[in-house]
Amino acid sequence: MAYNALKYYSDRTMIFRFVSNVDGTDFVEATRDLDPAETLFIVSSKTFTTLETMTNAQTARAWSLKGLGGDEKAIARHFVAVSTNAVEVSKFGIDTANMFGFWDWVGGRYSMDSAIGLSTMLAIGPDNYQSLLRGFHEIDEHFRTTPFERNLPALMGLLAIWNTDFLGAETVAVLPYEQYLKRFPAYLQQLTMESNGKHVTLDGEVVDYQTGPVYWGEPGTNGQHSFYQLIHQGTRLIPCDFIAFGHTLNPLGRHHDILLANVFAQAEALAFGKTREQVKSEGTPDWLVPHRVFEGNRPSNTILVERLTPESLGKLVALYEHSVFTQGAIWGIDSFDQWGVELGKVLAQRIIPELESREEPKLEHDSSTSNLIRHYRKYKETL
Repeated sequence: MAYNALKYYSDRTMIFRFVSNVDGTDFVEATRDLDPAETLFIVSSKTFTTLETMTNAQTARAWSLKGLGGDEKAIARHFVAVSTNAVEVSKFGIDTANMFGFWDWVGGRYSMDSAIGLSTMLAIGPDNYQSLLRGFHEIDEHFRTTPFERNLPALMGLLAIWNTDFLGAETVAVLPYEQYLKRFPAYLQQLTMESNGKHVTLDGEVVDYQTGPVYWGEPGTNGQHSFYQLIHQGTRLIPCDFIAFGHTLNPLGRHHDILLANVFAQAEALAFGKTREQVKSEGTPDWLVPHRVFEGNRPSNTILVERLTPESLGKLVALYEHSVFTQGAIWGIDSFDQWGVELGKVLAQRIIPELESREEPKLEHDSSTSNLIRHYRKYKETL
């Protein structure tokens, strides 16, 4: 997300690729046109034991060795680590002098401004990266010191509570009118839903209210031609966060004026809609009038920033981080754990050997899971 967001400021003489999915296609497509002799891998893993990350790292290691004539010593020159586990980093073959550490209490979804941002710093340079950190810090201080009535993250968090628990909204649409922020909604999905997708309080009591709305979205104006119809005239209440910038980084004729006009128009339309009387006054046939009525009174925020810079991106991310914390504090839940991801991981570790075994495994799952495993093993036999 950060690389895409700040691509305008990046060094275009370097190619940056990111691999996070354990799906082999992700790695193959990322390395298809790369030369191992000119490729540096940054392996980012707090524990250096995460299955998906280390599977990709081992594949990268094998890919590098194959392209570098099997020279094990080359690994130290073509790999660096961002981690807290020096022992595992050394076992992998990376010189711990090339390990960038950070505190073990830093959670993944809150780690963008830690050493995890190494790839971002390489792309945009240390000065721009310092600006990014400055943006984070400014919002941190704003949140820490500003009275609640003027505190932006607190107000956003309170609005989220109001929309979720009092108005019954189940989702929030994040709509950046800036192509560089095309991955921002996806980034927020982890930040918000992994943080506040909880069903018990800090004391372990089951909550009797809604927590953690679903966050989703796409860049404008693309979304206007797909899902805005449901937001405007559907039966569900969907609060929207519009994000726009006063100056474009790529001036091109009338493009930016038209883009910003759409932002303001969408927010106005959601707020005030269009009454039956207004529709009829336009000469609309009676049969068509109900279809052209917009109820309005649909909530939205519009965040208008001067321009997209490293500093403003830092502010934007920190704004949502502290909003998430505000929500968690009021709901009385822990925004910094993620036990919900553990069960699937544990079960996957049990299933992997059952898929890879040469002998027919004894399956003790439910009937559906066992049948899926058997079907997959049959597919493997046809390779």
